[in-house]
Amino acid sequence: MHTWHWHTWQDLPYLTCSLLEAFPHGFFTQQFVGKLPQELTQVLQPQALGYRLKQVHGNIVLTPQEITDKLAHGGDDVDGEGDTALVHGDGIASDIPQQAVWVASADCTPALIADIKTGAVAAVHAGWRGTAKKIVPIAISRLLSQGSNLADIRVALGPAIAGEVYQVSIETAAEVSTSIFADTDPENIVKNLMEQPNSPILPDTEAGKVRLDVRRVNVMQMESMGISQEQIAIAPYCTFQTPEYFFSYRRQKEKKIQWSGIVSK
Repeated sequence: MHTWHWHTWQDLPYLTCSLLEAFPHGFFTQQFVGKLPQELTQVLQPQALGYRLKQVHGNIVLTPQEITDKLAHGGDDVDGEGDTALVHGDGIASDIPQQAVWVASADCTPALIADIKTGAVAAVHAGWRGTAKKIVPIAISRLLSQGSNLADIRVALGPAIAGEVYQVSIETAAEVSTSIFADTDPENIVKNLMEQPNSPILPDTEAGKVRLDVRRVNVMQMESMGISQEQIAIAPYCTFQTPEYFFSYRRQKEKKIQWSGIVSK
């Protein structure tokens, strides 16, 4: 059983997972508000260089080198100018040592991925839209293309909104579900998935609505790739139900975030 541990930095709490214990990493809390990845990298590994993206709820996964190249050349997928410019994307994968890769989330799933043999890592922002587009499998495939083996991959899914409190439309649930089962009928695919054991879709009392466990969908996507449950850990925290530690957009309707990051070895 994978364990989760609380740590503090200057009396501010952040979370780590035993599955990634060989890697400097952390799922940071709302107590760190105002601190950006450049500063948070100092908490994990002062020698590392930090990288982040302008998250757009897609499935683009980039390397730090690709980010650097895009910033140098500009384009439609770059926001801002100079030191504040950011490249569009929702995942960063690195196989070069001492690179800290970061994602921000409020209810979406932050996924930190590591290869225990090569030291490669990835950080992914997986909301329902990115999950529907299989961003976590895409990030893992990116590591595989860089020389990783599936058996060496470890994935920690951080604090996110729990399925029991995440009400969505049947259409949204169906869009996410097609990443697991192919079916063109929204109600049919949702009904079939709800009948599966440990289903990521739960019933709701409101007509046309269901509850959706996005982290569970990501687990099912990874299992279909051949990743075992022992290679995956899910944080026992819901952003919506843990206001003392985490921002929740669904709860607060404010665009506040917490950061999650991991450093390559």
